[in-house]
Amino acid sequence: MGPAATSLALLCLCSLSVCVPTGTADATPNQASLPEVKKARGDVPDILPEPEPEPTSPVSDFENSYNYVLSRLASMDQAIHKLNVGHYTLDVKVSQLMDRLTRVDAKVGELEDSIQEVYQHSKHNRKEMGRLEGCQKGHRIGYKCYLVYNSYEDYAGASRKCLERGGRIAMPRDRKEQEALADYVKSFFHPGNWPVWLGINDLRSEGMYLFDDGTRVSYFQWRKHFLSSQPDGGRRENCVAMSSDDGDWWDHYCDRTMNYLCEFDDRVAL
Repeated sequence: MGPAATSLALLCLCSLSVCVPTGTADATPNQASLPEVKKARGDVPDILPEPEPEPTSPVSDFENSYNYVLSRLASMDQAIHKLNVGHYTLDVKVSQLMDRLTRVDAKVGELEDSIQEVYQHSKHNRKEMGRLEGCQKGHRIGYKCYLVYNSYEDYAGASRKCLERGGRIAMPRDRKEQEALADYVKSFFHPGNWPVWLGINDLRSEGMYLFDDGTRVSYFQWRKHFLSSQPDGGRRENCVAMSSDDGDWWDHYCDRTMNYLCEFDDRVAL
């Protein structure tokens, strides 16, 4: 290449802002000249400038806040609607449950009535069976039947047991009944001597003896002996028992347990 061609090449390169030393036109540009080459070519720079913020105005800020509040209110309205729906569903469930409980309560009431009716029938049957047993197994005196129960009860327990069997604890009203009961009890425990409760006490007032039904006792068969004249218990012994060997009456502690004697009315069930 002649001198004229070389000068022309350098001139072209300089016009492109890339100059090389003479005699090295075919050499590759070094690293220091790369940025200048990029700028000459119009390439994108390594660090882009930050975009300038868009101008704001008070009106646009108010509109944004207003729209935000509206969106929040809409969300709250939806939440309240869901709560109302849930509350209504719960109210319906509670109403259904109350209806079921009402029906169950009615059924329980009917069942309780049935149980009470069965209990009354059972109680009546037990009394009738006790009365029949007393008159079949016991000793009859007129329209009354007497039966000794060879089981231990205190005075209150004996009175209750007789009532449950449809009778009453024995209450001899006169000498005739007393003598008949004494003979029956003596034969029942012969040859032993065991006391049995009678329906007589002075629990209400000391010294005033009443039958278990509250009527006043008019006939007495107290044991009379110079060593043990009865009654001798004072305020401590307030219930009366009859000995089986001679039929005499003794006062005892009411909580003492012993055999007892029931009476039944054979005319009607008590």
